[in-house]
Amino acid sequence: MHAILNIAVRAARAAGRVAMKSFANTDQVEVTSKGLHDYVSNIDLACEEVIINTIKKSYPDHKFLAEESGEQGAEGDFLWVIDPIDGTTNYVRGIPHFCISIALTHKGITQHAVVYDPVREEMFTASRGAGAQLNGYRIRVSPNKDLDGVLLATGFPFRMKHLLPEYQAVFSKFFEQAADVRRMGAAALDLAYVASGRYDGFFEAGLKYWDTAAGELLVREAGGVVTDFGGGTNHNNSGNIVAGAPKIVQAMVTQMRPLLSESMRK
Repeated sequence: MHAILNIAVRAARAAGRVAMKSFANTDQVEVTSKGLHDYVSNIDLACEEVIINTIKKSYPDHKFLAEESGEQGAEGDFLWVIDPIDGTTNYVRGIPHFCISIALTHKGITQHAVVYDPVREEMFTASRGAGAQLNGYRIRVSPNKDLDGVLLATGFPFRMKHLLPEYQAVFSKFFEQAADVRRMGAAALDLAYVASGRYDGFFEAGLKYWDTAAGELLVREAGGVVTDFGGGTNHNNSGNIVAGAPKIVQAMVTQMRPLLSESMRK
């Protein structure tokens, strides 16, 4: 394992221990609202602090972009992108489906990624050009080539309910062909599941960079592709993302395009 990835794994495990300690004692979890249907807990903040402090011990000059604390650190080529608990709503309600997401970018290109599920003790890792792994074993995206009978995952645009009509049209189109569509509430884990072939494809609107940075590298290193809703490369800016095996994504985008407005096809 690359030395930098090893530090990311160490940070994820440390945050996982913090998260699990309070997950078993929900009276320790304090929740506040930071926006419409958007919440943060004291455990999110504690996990984020543990992650950053762990990384700083080895890389004090690196920069950080974290969901709760924003940007910090000196200007430089290395940027850590952190979601301390992806799936906060699940976490605070005692639903055991959430994760820690950590990615390192160099000059805007993601080099290393970790998505850690502390409930199942599943560590998804990837390094650019070196493939993706789950607990040290190589993973690959689904071998399926069309949408007939596949298992897809998504997330509802709960922060942008004005998008619901277009989203429902896309959902209905996919649901007609797919075996089923899952909505689990943790985008980073959805992408990790795509990378490991558990899901054939994934789509969601309005995500943030810290939701997808690590998961995107996992998917790409597992042989998949990641695009925006129009099949382009604007997903990091728009937050509209499609991920999966190459032919699955091609089929998804082809069916989505006619159902979406021009602004959504980005």
